[in-house]
Amino acid sequence: MMKQINYLILIGCIVWMTFWGGGVYAQNNAALLTGKVTEKGTKQPIAGATVVLKDNDNRTIVGTTTDVEGNYSLRARMQGLKLAVSYTGYKSSGAIAVGDRKTINVQIESTNNVIDEVVISKSKPVNDGTGMGISKERNTAAISTISMDELSEMQSVSVDQALQGRLPGVDITTVSGDPGAGMQIRIRGTSSLNGATDPLIVVDGMPYDITIPDDFNFATSDDNAYGQLLNIAPSDIQDISVLKDAAATAVWGSRGANGVLVITTKRGTVSAPTLGYTFKGSISKQPESIPLLNGDQYSTLLSEEFYNAGRVFSTTDNAQQFQYDPNNTYIYHNYSNNSNWVDAITQLGYFQDHNLQVRGGGEKARYLASIGYFNQEGTTIGTGLNRLSARINLDYVVSERIGFQSDVSYTHVDNDNLYHANVRDIAYRKMPNQAIWEYDEYGNLTGNLFNPASSAQGFYPGTYNPLSMVQNAIGKQLGDILGTRFNVDYKLIPNTLRFVSTLALNIRNNKTKLFLPQLATGRPFTENTVNKASDSDLDEFSLSTNTRLLFTPALGDNHQLTANLSFLTSDYRYTIQGLSSTNTASSYLQDPSVASRTLTGDAKSVTTQSRSIGALIQANYMLNKKYVFAASLRGDGNSKFGPDNRYGLFPAFSAAWQIGRENFLKDINAIKDIKLRASWGRSGNAPRRDYTYINVYSTNDYAYLDENGVYSKNIELSDLKWETVTQQNLGMDVEMFDYRLMFGGEIYKNRTTDLMMDNIQIPTYTGYSGLAMNVGTMDNDGWEANFTVVPIRNKKWDVSFTFNIAHNQNVIREISPLYPRENARSSLKNKTFFTYFQENNPYGSFYGFRYLGVYKDQEATIAKDAQGNAIVSPDGETIYMRFNYPTVDYVFQAGDAMYEDINHDGVIDQKDIVYLGNSNPKLTGGFGFNVGYNKRLKLSAFFNYRQGSQIINGTKMNTTDMLGYNNQSTAVLRRWRKDGDITDIPRALFGTGYNSLGSSRYVEDASFLRLRTVTLKYDFAKEFLQRFHIEGLGAYLTVENIFTLTKYTGQDPDVAVKLKDAFTVLMDNSMTPPLKTVTLGITARF
Repeated sequence: MMKQINYLILIGCIVWMTFWGGGVYAQNNAALLTGKVTEKGTKQPIAGATVVLKDNDNRTIVGTTTDVEGNYSLRARMQGLKLAVSYTGYKSSGAIAVGDRKTINVQIESTNNVIDEVVISKSKPVNDGTGMGISKERNTAAISTISMDELSEMQSVSVDQALQGRLPGVDITTVSGDPGAGMQIRIRGTSSLNGATDPLIVVDGMPYDITIPDDFNFATSDDNAYGQLLNIAPSDIQDISVLKDAAATAVWGSRGANGVLVITTKRGTVSAPTLGYTFKGSISKQPESIPLLNGDQYSTLLSEEFYNAGRVFSTTDNAQQFQYDPNNTYIYHNYSNNSNWVDAITQLGYFQDHNLQVRGGGEKARYLASIGYFNQEGTTIGTGLNRLSARINLDYVVSERIGFQSDVSYTHVDNDNLYHANVRDIAYRKMPNQAIWEYDEYGNLTGNLFNPASSAQGFYPGTYNPLSMVQNAIGKQLGDILGTRFNVDYKLIPNTLRFVSTLALNIRNNKTKLFLPQLATGRPFTENTVNKASDSDLDEFSLSTNTRLLFTPALGDNHQLTANLSFLTSDYRYTIQGLSSTNTASSYLQDPSVASRTLTGDAKSVTTQSRSIGALIQANYMLNKKYVFAASLRGDGNSKFGPDNRYGLFPAFSAAWQIGRENFLKDINAIKDIKLRASWGRSGNAPRRDYTYINVYSTNDYAYLDENGVYSKNIELSDLKWETVTQQNLGMDVEMFDYRLMFGGEIYKNRTTDLMMDNIQIPTYTGYSGLAMNVGTMDNDGWEANFTVVPIRNKKWDVSFTFNIAHNQNVIREISPLYPRENARSSLKNKTFFTYFQENNPYGSFYGFRYLGVYKDQEATIAKDAQGNAIVSPDGETIYMRFNYPTVDYVFQAGDAMYEDINHDGVIDQKDIVYLGNSNPKLTGGFGFNVGYNKRLKLSAFFNYRQGSQIINGTKMNTTDMLGYNNQSTAVLRRWRKDGDITDIPRALFGTGYNSLGSSRYVEDASFLRLRTVTLKYDFAKEFLQRFHIEGLGAYLTVENIFTLTKYTGQDPDVAVKLKDAFTVLMDNSMTPPLKTVTLGITARF
């Protein structure tokens, strides 16, 4: 704690000295320039116009934006400076000499083309998070940027939801459609297996550290992915940039190996105070669920399952639940229904989002203050989210030399999750003839949910009443996040050398409360699954600093140099405490600390800390306004490594050629600009876990000589090295036809070496279950392209089209022979896939049997050799297909599943397992259009797509196996029933057979094209609003996820893989899918 206090004291001293020293300088040298910007002809004021003062080298000295009345004010030493005004859709004012004038009013002319807009945007700094202020024309890196104005009409609790398909090379998939669930973000593929795989998030120039530790059981927290971006209100964001190649990410060292998302929040403006209010309200529904059997069809199927297995259904203990005997009145009324359990736990969802924002300021101080309230009720009963967010961003100019920024943000989140994330999976499989609500023996509803202690399907946790679970079980998260940022900017040599120091402090507390009452399980009160309480408390602390010198010397028109020397530190720590108990005396006693029959978990705590330091030198040089060279060298030290490998160096080099400015292209009028870019660099990746290089000790619950033991949990990994990503990139930016056609393209090759993998299995006699090692090499190669076409832009119409596409090929090139290629959990049994690591195949590959259909009759089960001839034994007897002979020796029968016998030996076993596909898409992207009329009415639509990925349909696997008491989908109505039937669904077979082995039957094409959004927006005329003293008012209607074109037979193909280890594969486990939503929004400005 003392270290943090020292940091604050140091920053305070810097601020005091800069306030005291800079004020006198400013009073003696600075002058105030004011004025008003209006439209030529109409003389209407223009709000938000950019007003800057530039020196003779065309460098921006100071700048601001006009207020709602078009007024501006600037303070600087005016000698030799020129004024320039620009605004989107208007011609630039050009350079206006200031001289001795104190007031300059400027009129700018509206334009019918996009030339001025593009020229203005090219002079704006690229947002790479470093603060160097490199303009787009000097940029050498692969960076994509999107303004939140383009996403403001979408219903999104977090910005990652709104970004799907918008940026090339950024693949965003859905973890769940429940409130508070995060999104999975991959930039240019997966570059790590067990290391960190998510991109670094940078907010206002500082890394944003919010993580959930993987060495503590948060129960449903992991499944619901308490996402990082959930804590940043979309309404507070100005724009987002994605850094993709080494030229951009290497400056972030070990934290940028998976790409970087740079988020810039809104700040105050030089204007009179403006009050803005936005409202969004929506209703949501799930797409149609998979059709299931009703109670009668289900009971008939069970009889057939037993008959085909050679068993008599009527003699089983549970037969009365399917006999529909009216004489057994209680059983009859409660087990003669047609219940749809999925519909029972599904409802219409809704949300409301309110945001109030005040911004303004003068020449000295600018401010932005916002407060937002978000409330969402999910489409699965029992899920919901409440979020209260507040932010204050303050900019204060002490003098011409000194300024500072101070930001404070606070977020409170109340997230209602499901106690069991698999409740929808249970609902799909739940027996439909069982009643949802209990009937008495007279057939009258009792008002209680029917949740017997056991049924034919078994008992908790294998099955339960899903509605009772979502209504009564508690899975709640309460989160409080406080973020602060303080920045000092001191111009040591005006216009040449700046000292900038930034400190960011984030504190987070997250409380998770779980309670499982007897009503949710139906089990007797004496069992330890009844009235089960669990509380955990997480405290996170993150302190980051970034101190830098920025050097921008005046070298003349033909030489532009910007250099950056930075020193960065990070200190991250968390403490978790947890307690659990069972059998409290009442369902109202939900605190695990109260007296209970069993204290199952006792008190548990985890405390850990990690630190990192970095030093960066970076430079960007432009020659003759055509040739750009850039280089950076980042040195990182990370406490997660042992002393011998703690430090790493990560260089990057890049260059750009403004070929469009060469003389041999100047006469081609169609080409406005062409820029070629190239980069090479390296970045590192650290392990997820702390303390890997030392022994960590723990106690166990087993007594030895009446004493608990202490044991070492892990092997010291002092030789674990950095996972290194080497990146190469070639890019091109083309602008043609007066900037009405713009194109950007990238080709890249990324190689990860020294792949880190956890839990490498070692002999149990060592006393350890596994260890981590650097064991492999993996490649990600691909290309990206984006197009913007503006066929019409004039005073009435504004029409534009956008399209982006990206391809990434992931390949595992090398795996050490020390690492097991096969998951130890792999086995030859129903509904199980083998998972391997195999060179020259992608990460996320599926391996299993190749499904050929169904044996239509007994003759079809005869084993065949490679030439198609029947295989006979030495005795001349016909050989029939077998499974896993001689371990199991099951002989396939007519109606059984048919798998390809790869080696033609008459046996289906592990030798017949083949590569079936992988979860990595071949193509991702999106496209859309915007049509505006009279600058007030706008219609827009956007599609996103993924092509070429596969997914294991776990829901299909569970609802077509016909292996037990699980309910099945209506697809089984076309099952094999008699000799000669030709179908793709095997026979029903209770408790035996191998009709649902992990095979290509369940691996489906997850490609889709989705109409993501359609928005109609109208902005009311200013003349009309002035009567009510309203500066601006708009209303819009947005419809999301209107339709999805896909071959996938599950509820939705947009599914994210939740990495638990390197062998995890993508499977649809019946999570809540993305929702269809209708949103009404209102924006107002006063």
